[in-house]
Amino acid sequence: MYKLPALARMTTLSGYLVMELAPVAWVYAFALALGLVIGSFLNVLILRLPQKLYAEHQAACTGESIAPRWFGLHYLMQPASHCPHCHYRLKPWHNIPVLSWLWLRARCAECGGRISARYPLIELLTGLLTLLVVWRFGMTVQALSAALLSWGLLALAVIDWDEQLLPDELTQPLLWLGLLVNLQGVFVSLADAVLGAVIGYLVLWSLFHLFLLLTGKEGMGFGDFKLYALLGAWLGWSMLLQIVLISSLVGVVFGVIRIVWGGHDCRQPMPFGPFLVFAGLLALFGGQAINHYYLHLMGM
Repeated sequence: MYKLPALARMTTLSGYLVMELAPVAWVYAFALALGLVIGSFLNVLILRLPQKLYAEHQAACTGESIAPRWFGLHYLMQPASHCPHCHYRLKPWHNIPVLSWLWLRARCAECGGRISARYPLIELLTGLLTLLVVWRFGMTVQALSAALLSWGLLALAVIDWDEQLLPDELTQPLLWLGLLVNLQGVFVSLADAVLGAVIGYLVLWSLFHLFLLLTGKEGMGFGDFKLYALLGAWLGWSMLLQIVLISSLVGVVFGVIRIVWGGHDCRQPMPFGPFLVFAGLLALFGGQAINHYYLHLMGM
């Protein structure tokens, strides 16, 4: 029987591997690129949605008419992307995610004002999250749904960190979307999703009122109830315990570090939303494994 020489066999094998891996590489490259573009959009949403809400609140308090740009989704498109220092309107090539920031050396092309590293970091984080979604769920309906959830959670986490605000404009649509996604049992059954939403809201609502009764202070905001409920709607009631435990643990550790090394006042409020988001994403990508580990530790 004729055998190929060693070099020929290696060449054939490498060619086979390239043919097999090339489609996968293109899928991952597309996922990363899509995530970077979505991250650029999230930067706009994170900045302008709180501005819209504060403008509406001020108009309601003063009785003034609100500017037309705040109606509907116009605030996301007007004005066009511009430098925060000189308001120079950015050219399309100044808006390439991550690359433009590196090319311009983190400075405005017009005035030279420094552009925060946060913008490319959010773009890069969104890209990596999208890549992780495709790696975890493949090219499936689960992947598309998980990507939408991840993008929404990231926006909520950053807005809450900046403003201590979890807007209904994001939490409520995400909650309803989670229930719709699970109509077909994409992540959990519809019954588990409904129970997750109800139990999630009621647990934090109860803790809020218990804390208020005991201390006379508000321990968290109503947005946290809705965020926990939407995580329950997407991931089911069985994930709620691990989410609240992990988010509380990470929040306590971060709070201690913030006070001891950051010099912050312990009485200064700290948003809980980012920690719920972190725990929710952890549950999305590996919640079942975490639950099984807990049960194994308890001998169940």
